Amino acid sequence: MRSREGRLLFTCEHGGHRVPRAYAELFRGRERLLASHRGWDRGALDLARALARRMDAPLIPATTTRLLVDLNRSAHNRSVFSELTRGLPPAERQALLRRHHAPHWRRVRDAIRAATGATVHVGVHSFVPRLRGATRRFTVGILYDPRRDRERRLAIAWQRELRRHLPRVEVRRNAPYRGDADGLTTALRRELSPSRYLGLELELRQDRIPAGRGGQRLAERLEQSLRAALAVGPSGA
Repeated sequence: MRSREGRLLFTCEHGGHRVPRAYAELFRGRERLLASHRGWDRGALDLARALARRMDAPLIPATTTRLLVDLNRSAHNRSVFSELTRGLPPAERQALLRRHHAPHWRRVRDAIRAATGATVHVGVHSFVPRLRGATRRFTVGILYDPRRDRERRLAIAWQRELRRHLPRVEVRRNAPYRGDADGLTTALRRELSPSRYLGLELELRQDRIPAGRGGQRLAERLEQSLRAALAVGPSGA
């Protein structure tokens, strides 16, 4: 899809909790951990697929568990590895980065380079309603770097449109996380100018992502709101 902002690209870094066969022994007995939010972003990939299909935009997904290597952390960030992989020998950790982390980042970079003009990158994620004793009462978060004017304007426009299309849903900006924290979008901002790249992350509360027809209706509202925000462009946001 193209808009006044440019070409649209979706990614999903935590779309599954698959364990490669070579690391099965490392995760033996960790089934509950793998199925938890530590292992993946439940519901995120289904929504990312629905959005990409509805908006006729490419999707670059990942289904390997983030407990092996976190694709939404820079390779130099200590938290790119979990407690299960942080203690592996350096050569094995480098192999994980080379086989799983680097290919995903390369595919995203290649998709952006292949585009004509600006790319609007939306990473789709989900979050748990309660973490470390704090309750997150809102449903949708839009993450962005407030120092990048076009991102800020697009995030504000999308929040406004989401409130219009989902009037009973609370939408916050830069929650439950900071949009400029370490991750794929932050790394790409360092490499690409604001005129070439706009990076947003869509966060949805896991217990409010319905299955079946409800999920399709949610994807439809997300699509409608994003289309409207993209149509406005930075000047009207």
